[in-house]
Amino acid sequence: MDAHPGGAGFYLCAMQQAASLQVYKFGGASVRDADAIRNLAAIVRTHGAGRPLLIVVSAMGKTTNALEEIFGLAHAGHDYQTLLAQLTGFHLAVGRELLGPGAGASDEYGALAVAVGDTSLGSLLESLRERLGRMRPGEYDRQYDQVVSYGELLASLLVASVLGADWLDCRPLIRTDRSWREGRVDWPTTERAVQGGVGPRLVRGVVVTQGFVGSTASGVTTTLGREGSDYSAAIFAYCLKAESVTIWKDVAGLLNADPKIFPNTIRYPEISYQETIEMAYYGASVIHPKTLKPLAERGIPLYVKSFLDPAAPGTVIHDCRHGLLAPAFIRKTGQCLVSFESKDFAFISEENLEVIFGALAQARLKINLMQNSAISFSVCLDYNERRLAELLALLREQFAIHYNTDLTLFTIKNYDATSVQQLTAGRQLLLEQRTRQTFQFVSA
Repeated sequence: MDAHPGGAGFYLCAMQQAASLQVYKFGGASVRDADAIRNLAAIVRTHGAGRPLLIVVSAMGKTTNALEEIFGLAHAGHDYQTLLAQLTGFHLAVGRELLGPGAGASDEYGALAVAVGDTSLGSLLESLRERLGRMRPGEYDRQYDQVVSYGELLASLLVASVLGADWLDCRPLIRTDRSWREGRVDWPTTERAVQGGVGPRLVRGVVVTQGFVGSTASGVTTTLGREGSDYSAAIFAYCLKAESVTIWKDVAGLLNADPKIFPNTIRYPEISYQETIEMAYYGASVIHPKTLKPLAERGIPLYVKSFLDPAAPGTVIHDCRHGLLAPAFIRKTGQCLVSFESKDFAFISEENLEVIFGALAQARLKINLMQNSAISFSVCLDYNERRLAELLALLREQFAIHYNTDLTLFTIKNYDATSVQQLTAGRQLLLEQRTRQTFQFVSA
């Protein structure tokens, strides 16, 4: 093997840099416009200066929603040009506001100067336009990943340009299988690629990359699941054995409820990995469900802090012990309650459940809550019209199936009588379930 030009000392320096590495993740709200990106830059200068720093960036504001709508129209063969022009214009306007009115007047998009290395805002927008133009029927989820992933690419390039940082395309590094829209990480391959691809760059300064996206072994873009940028930050931290991860949010830390929905929220100053994993599993929106496992395995603390008040203490999630926590209220909308009944009034047996679970896995539907009686079995799922139709087609011959959509799943973690009364009052409960620490119900 050829020696690196820097020799052994270069690798030792890179390893030392990674050992004290901080990973910052900035979500869509923290990069939603030019002012937000300027605020991000101020946070990096004040809180990330003097130490190796890897920044993971989500798409700007509601860009992912816009790309989903554009993709849906393109896939259906409908006109998407107006929406694409709006998306393009928005990113170009932010680029000009951040980098000056003359930024890149020499290219078709007026964006050549918004660039890092060989990649410019204009080249990414042109690539997106070409991708949409090549859309074909079928392979919905695969093509979804190719289009919706551009949000993170565009946002991270703008952030890198403002910071004067190294822009890194994470897709060749985060290797996944072909589970489109929810790629499963190939950890050994990813760890080797990340250590080789990121470590040397950290010696030169701040590195900016994308959340949410990866690629297959053959280089086809995949995504890690909606809101998967938190998970990306954890993947990088795990592979680089980082000192910490900080997720910058528009809230004061990890709260016991969403302040936009529930009044009088409480901030947890610290909380254990296990407790947070359970809250994320039930649908708490602050942390992506997959984020905690790789961090817990390496003992890497996760800080949740406010980009609106960066000096505030926030929350630290780590390996700790604490007493009974204040009840956590979690709401998950867009739910579907599906009930399966045996057509001959026979009991729901283990054999029946095996068939149902197999069909759910084949349709790629995840169970949020389940309950069975003598002759029926009910599951609460995230509603997906196409996947539900596939499930019904697989099982309707064997079972009588009934379902309701547009429902909400409520969870109270560490519930008490007062919290249950508070949340259920005046609501129609279609299904409810409780364990020692968790109370859940589905409501219309």
